[in-house]
Amino acid sequence: MNTIDDIRTSPNALSGHYSRFAVSDRLLLTGHSHQAWPDVAEEGLLEAFTDAARDVDAKWDRAFAKADELRAGFRVLLGDRHGEFALGASTHDLVLRFLSAVDLPRRPRLVTTDGEFHTLRRQLARLAEEGVEVVRVPVEPVTTLAERLADRVDGGTAAVLVSAVLFETSRLVPGLAHLADVCRGRSVELVVDAYHALGVVPFSLHDLGLTNAWVLGGGYKYLQLGEGNCFLRLPAHAQELRPVITGWYAEFGALADERRPGEVAYAPGSDRFAGSTYDPTSHYRGARVQRFFTEQGLTPRFLREVSQHQVGVLASRFDELNLAEDVVTRDRETPLDMIGGFLSLRCRDAAGLQVALAERGVRTDARGPHLRFGPAPYLSDLQLETAMATLGEVVRGR
Repeated sequence: MNTIDDIRTSPNALSGHYSRFAVSDRLLLTGHSHQAWPDVAEEGLLEAFTDAARDVDAKWDRAFAKADELRAGFRVLLGDRHGEFALGASTHDLVLRFLSAVDLPRRPRLVTTDGEFHTLRRQLARLAEEGVEVVRVPVEPVTTLAERLADRVDGGTAAVLVSAVLFETSRLVPGLAHLADVCRGRSVELVVDAYHALGVVPFSLHDLGLTNAWVLGGGYKYLQLGEGNCFLRLPAHAQELRPVITGWYAEFGALADERRPGEVAYAPGSDRFAGSTYDPTSHYRGARVQRFFTEQGLTPRFLREVSQHQVGVLASRFDELNLAEDVVTRDRETPLDMIGGFLSLRCRDAAGLQVALAERGVRTDARGPHLRFGPAPYLSDLQLETAMATLGEVVRGR
């Protein structure tokens, strides 16, 4: 099993498992967006091809088994042993099915924040153009965000949609248990976007008081599963809902459902939120990477330890640069244990700095005024320090 000292060294002890992405030779500080895949991901891709070539249309039994393996891994991440997980190619696919299942005609009000990822931002903005009331609560101050969201819940609210970790600033949102209690007491659905938590912040639903919540997540970022591995975790009462946007896979096993004669039938469990024929290759890759995490001891607790150490290295090295705060600065009021998996710097010209860093071999990204440095468990401390030193050179040279 790996230790934090193994991660700190140069080369990083894990880096040899990522040779195809050449992580030892590149400064990939986009771990909050697209982490490198371990070399074993290729085994999953080849297994998918082998099964298809051998079994042709009979491959689906094996493909469905991979989907179940992937669900099992997500259950472990969320500490939700018996939870139901609908799978989708993107969180947008799953959000659409969810929104089509809630009673918007009678409760045409959605409560969210002004700091949600583009998946929700754009879709909810479009729904607002069609007459759905969308209430956007300012994310600042984050310490009271959950409470302020709860205050906006009323009898006309169908759902509240909020992130567990804010995608621009990396801030953890506290108090979600209170919000969940308020929503459940008023029969309002709560959707928690955990995409920026999984893999860097332990996310046990029981410990967080979110057993009655819907949870969105996926593997494109910290989990290293690649594209096409997103999920919607269903609370127990989801079995009462009937998505309007529904694929024919949602009727598998539904022929015995005689509760609503003459109406479209739905399968039990997570399949009621299923779509249609999909590319199973991503599930093969994702399941193999999940096994790799288990083999390497990359548990949620250990990954949190690594993330906190690496974000701490970036923050301390940035502070040592002593750069002009009107050019680039960071939030020093929020303790690191309330930060997710990346360091967010507020900049006068974040996009320009991103481009200049990329020209020097440092991969980051920018969201509005925020320049994001996202470490990953296969990077060494020396790589993190080099990346931050390069930022200092770029800023002083402009």
